[in-house]
Amino acid sequence: MMVSIIVAVGPQNEIGHNGALLWKLPEDLKNFKKITMDHHIIMGRKTFESIGKPLPGRTTVIISRQENYQVEGCLITNSLIKALEMADQNGEDEAMIIGGGEIYNHALSLADKIYYSKVDFEGEADTYFPKLNRENWTSSGKKLHPKTDKLLGWSYEVLYRNNK
Repeated sequence: MMVSIIVAVGPQNEIGHNGALLWKLPEDLKNFKKITMDHHIIMGRKTFESIGKPLPGRTTVIISRQENYQVEGCLITNSLIKALEMADQNGEDEAMIIGGGEIYNHALSLADKIYYSKVDFEGEADTYFPKLNRENWTSSGKKLHPKTDKLLGWSYEVLYRNNK
């Protein structure tokens, strides 16, 4: 099973503030939906609670240290490794790790692929994606999305791990 991360970061690897995303980019959200549809999406409890519900068309796996944490329609476990094992046992071919910061920290060394959006963001953040050593990754090539009157500029690429 392939282990993939999907993330949108700011220039300093910012990914969130006060439990919320830092920007709204409709095209990036459409891309997220397309990539994650019909897959297991793995996330921490705080990320799930910021979304507020299981996303349709996907199997939601929540990682929580809270022993009795339960959400109807979701799989719950207490570690990233167990979450990946659940996905694999369910026949998943590409598990999608969608955050947050602590889960990304654990996942980066396990990932085969990163769906990587970089946003021209300026502002406050309190949650970050770990520093990425680009020497360990090969890019599919960047697709640039220039800034408009209503939207921040951003780029998108898929990164593949070199010789994991």
